[in-house]
Amino acid sequence: MPHHLNRNVNYMVTSEEDELWGLTVTTVGCQKIEENEVYPPKNHPKGYYFNPEKGRVLNEYQLLYITNGNGVFTFGTSNKQTCYITEGKMFFLMPGVWHTYKPIQKSGWNEYWIGFKGDIIDKIVEEGFFINRPPVFTIGLNERIVDLYLKAIEIANEERAGYQQALLGIVMHILGLMYYRDKTRDFQDEDLIQKMNKAKVIMRESVYKNISAEDIAGELNISYSGFRRAFKEFTGTSPSKYMVELKLNEAKLLLSTTSQSVKEIAYSLNYENPDYFPVFFKKRMGMTPLEYRNSVEVKG
Repeated sequence: MPHHLNRNVNYMVTSEEDELWGLTVTTVGCQKIEENEVYPPKNHPKGYYFNPEKGRVLNEYQLLYITNGNGVFTFGTSNKQTCYITEGKMFFLMPGVWHTYKPIQKSGWNEYWIGFKGDIIDKIVEEGFFINRPPVFTIGLNERIVDLYLKAIEIANEERAGYQQALLGIVMHILGLMYYRDKTRDFQDEDLIQKMNKAKVIMRESVYKNISAEDIAGELNISYSGFRRAFKEFTGTSPSKYMVELKLNEAKLLLSTTSQSVKEIAYSLNYENPDYFPVFFKKRMGMTPLEYRNSVEVKG
């Protein structure tokens, strides 16, 4: 842990101009809770201070990161769920959802938090990225994330013009890293990581061929089912969809940089049904291949 971790609590006032950006930060801070210390410390204003036995409901989002110690986090309404919190865990508090949390007394913990609200985060949540799953993310101990919290605290302490916009960027950075590290947490096997990276290279180098996921699995000497599962966990998409996107990107490049006809491009990229290519392209891009070529020429 950084030696400068201390009790640093900030609650910000936002303006109408700040809110026009689509996301504002309401609070940011960090504190070290010692063994057997009463929790939470009485340095939070009304609306944030809570009794761990009764819990609370917030009207904003908060990201809490625990870097030392352990405790419990309970959330929900009719069906309450309790999660055991250890160092390297981050939990995402949602507005309108009852919750409570506290360190185990004999342990204490080090916590960092940042609170925020706005249309941007509402839209992300509505798209389903952080729902239908427990709001606890396993991201491990990460110095970069700690530095982001500390930078946010520094900016909030200075409270200069434009500080809310700087904090917005930090919130999105933390969210992105949390999502990324949680998604890739199971990939500790260096050999498997190398195989997934090799698979991506094979796909890229075979964009003009009609190679299948089964072919790639065979070349990597792993089962097809194991390859498909591992690839999706590693990249977030299936091998077949990944190859479709590679071919689409190459088609866009050919349309914008060559004079090849649409049919010639479809044949050169080894589409199984070249006549269907224009239909697929329009469905995916919202315009026909020729409309795409003309739009690129106009912009150029």
